[in-house]
Amino acid sequence: MNRTAALDAVVFGVDIQSGDVRGDAPSYALVVFDGEEIARDVVSRRKLRRLVDDEEPDILATDNMYELAADKDQLVHLLGSLPDETKLVQVTGDERPEPLSRVAKRHGVPYGKKPMKEAEAAARLAAANVGQEVSAFTDTTEVKVSRGRSTGKGGWSEDRYTRRIHGAVKKQAREVESELDGAGLAYERDVTEKYGGFSSAVFRVQARPQDIPVSTHRSGDTRVEIERVRRDGIEFRPLAKRRDHVVVGVDPGTTTAVAIVGLDGEVLDVYSSRTNDRADVIEWIIERGRPVVVAADVTPMPETVEKFRRSFDAAGWEPERDLPVDEKKHRTREEAYDNDHERDAMAAALYAFDHHESQFDRVAGKVPPQHEVGPVVARVVAGDESVESVLRDIEGDDESEAESTSHQPRELSDEEKEIKRLEARIDRLESHVDDLKDTIQQKDEQLREKDKQLEKARQEGRREVRKDREVTRLERRNEALERKVEDEQAKREELAGKLDRLKSLWKLDHSNFADVADERDGLVPVKVVEQFTRDAIEAADEQFGLVAGDVVMLRDASGAGRSTAKRLAEADPRVVLRDGNLSDAADEVLFDHDVPVAPVEMVTVQEIDELAIAREAEVEAAIADWEDRAEDREQAQKAEMVDQIISEHRADRPVED
Repeated sequence: MNRTAALDAVVFGVDIQSGDVRGDAPSYALVVFDGEEIARDVVSRRKLRRLVDDEEPDILATDNMYELAADKDQLVHLLGSLPDETKLVQVTGDERPEPLSRVAKRHGVPYGKKPMKEAEAAARLAAANVGQEVSAFTDTTEVKVSRGRSTGKGGWSEDRYTRRIHGAVKKQAREVESELDGAGLAYERDVTEKYGGFSSAVFRVQARPQDIPVSTHRSGDTRVEIERVRRDGIEFRPLAKRRDHVVVGVDPGTTTAVAIVGLDGEVLDVYSSRTNDRADVIEWIIERGRPVVVAADVTPMPETVEKFRRSFDAAGWEPERDLPVDEKKHRTREEAYDNDHERDAMAAALYAFDHHESQFDRVAGKVPPQHEVGPVVARVVAGDESVESVLRDIEGDDESEAESTSHQPRELSDEEKEIKRLEARIDRLESHVDDLKDTIQQKDEQLREKDKQLEKARQEGRREVRKDREVTRLERRNEALERKVEDEQAKREELAGKLDRLKSLWKLDHSNFADVADERDGLVPVKVVEQFTRDAIEAADEQFGLVAGDVVMLRDASGAGRSTAKRLAEADPRVVLRDGNLSDAADEVLFDHDVPVAPVEMVTVQEIDELAIAREAEVEAAIADWEDRAEDREQAQKAEMVDQIISEHRADRPVED
């Protein structure tokens, strides 16, 4: 499965040499492989990235992608920073990777446990098309044209300046659109129209950045940014493409068109050519699958289509009558095609699939999970065999008998000789693929046998493990019970605290204050906050709750900033009694939120344990005093603002000669 004797591009195989990817300075074993020569080195993370950027290898191969990135976010960043032509390949599989040693053994690649040996194994496996390409981006790219500078005042009046910038964005967007049209790229455009033109234009182009004739740049009033569209998650794509069994529709003529449809009814590809070179068409079909059915859209089947059918030894399908144009349009209405010939070939393949769909489903339902459905469908549909006989033959239960058919020898035409040559080539390729599959199956059977032996050897150890598990289970049970006891104790302590607070509230209702005994109805509770800090506010809120309309006393009002003052203002207190001076920032926040602030000396506060009370009349007097001061402060601010506006106006007036 090697690409060529010597690769057309370079493969980097890497493995952690020392350190950890989550640390500051991991080092990597690096193997550079070009198909013939191998270079080895130990490099730092920074040097590895520099080498990748400079040499732009075709593949960066590893046995675990998270040896290059600590988490998913870092992995996405790594994929976005790789050169456009460089693929990140995990040679051990996708989300559930296999051990590298097993993969290397399966493909006959030398393996050793040392990092340099593992890096070499990764490079050789990737060069042989083994592994999964790791991708976090789609083949869609966003090209965004936007303003290169703010639309604030420039050298002209603001309206003319804004109109100029928006006009420049619109002009740049049209230039980008012209470039995309000239390159024949499909895209969607979304513009935001503003005064004088566009404020932005976004093009979603169905192409990779390297295929787009536009680059990221900034020029005066505009800027162009290019960014690939991310996938929802990480996607894995196999390097080696499988040749699945397919249904083929052919429309012959001056322009030959071919359509490929999978056994699930999905249109996989479509092709048309005016060269009418059947060898090229056959080669194109071989690259995309193994035909089970070859179909035409007319009856009887044209001779050219029949030759394609014989080339692949596939079943033929033709309609009972020529398919009408309106029916072909209806059947292919959800598919894309470039001309009527591709439409007709696609319709033939889809109608053939419709005819055989129930048979495909019936065969798939009988095939066990360990076998592929495609080969069985091919032999049942094209070879007219029963599912049971095919499965017996595959599983080796019965000996298959080969039947030979005699033909009268005759002189073949040049066209038939070419077909025969291609058929022999196809047979050799399919035979080679079958041999590889048999080898894989044998290796898998050997692995399963080894696994059985290993499982048998572990049975004795498992008995001891079961005992250890039981002990561990009992220990965990004991720990869970201890945690439960601790939780219950914590709940008891919490309930005791609540009881103490209720008792304190009861004291407030029933205490005999000698000097205010006759004025008990004129008292108001005061909630004390020890310091003007966020932690102290949160502690007071947790202890007795801070709600709108509370009288709050700050024992130490100094040192608070804007965020702390904002937290207190969110509680919406009736008044804040401060002991000490507020900072300017805190005072400004409380004033902006209309929270009255008064010195604690203005109100007589009496404390009993953690509770405090004050006289309602004194609280109202403190609030009234703040309101008077607040009114004066607002008037002063307004006067200062008017003075500033007048000063700025005088400064902007031109000086007259």
